[in-house]
Amino acid sequence: MEATRIIAVRHGETSWNVDARIQGQLDIQLNDTGRWQARRVGDALSGEDLSAVYSSDLGRAHETARAIADAAGIPVVAHPGLRERRFGMFEGKTFDEIHQTWPDHAQNWKKRIPEWEPPQGGESLLQLRERVTRTISDLAARHGGEQIAVVAHGGVLDTLYRVATGQEVNSPRTWQLPNGAINRLLWTPEGFTLVGWSDTQHLDHAAHDENTSF
Repeated sequence: MEATRIIAVRHGETSWNVDARIQGQLDIQLNDTGRWQARRVGDALSGEDLSAVYSSDLGRAHETARAIADAAGIPVVAHPGLRERRFGMFEGKTFDEIHQTWPDHAQNWKKRIPEWEPPQGGESLLQLRERVTRTISDLAARHGGEQIAVVAHGGVLDTLYRVATGQEVNSPRTWQLPNGAINRLLWTPEGFTLVGWSDTQHLDHAAHDENTSF
């Protein structure tokens, strides 16, 4: 089977990104900067040959994907498997609020314990990896020899980078995950290969990356 080329994009900026507030699977929309970033991504990818544009069904990702799809003249296909990690009771809270209110849980998060789940319905890092790998592999398998765009979230892109580079879910993050960045990978039935990461040349100023301590 021929490889599938994947362009993976993190959604544009939201006001909660700026505030370092946990969005998880809450449906937070793009801010003005995020909408500008989405247009810039669409322009940057307008010359690419795309067979499909897949997106998380959350609004911030879907609006970003729509800019890419409109430039390519094809529809966006929404997929809930591309949603951000579920953060349970942490959703809507800032990193500082979590650390102050639930210090033990904050330490579990900071240590990136693979099996730990945020309370009240959160998703562990192992569960997230299984979901992201299965979803994107299933989508890529439909497009052997073609190129697709996948628009998702920081946690999804972080997981994809780890899978493509053979890093564990609890390895410290040393790579960037900016809003609106363009990332490139290859997929075959044997797995993912990293081609290029965190391209922000199409953005006139630095994209936001909440690179916190946990």
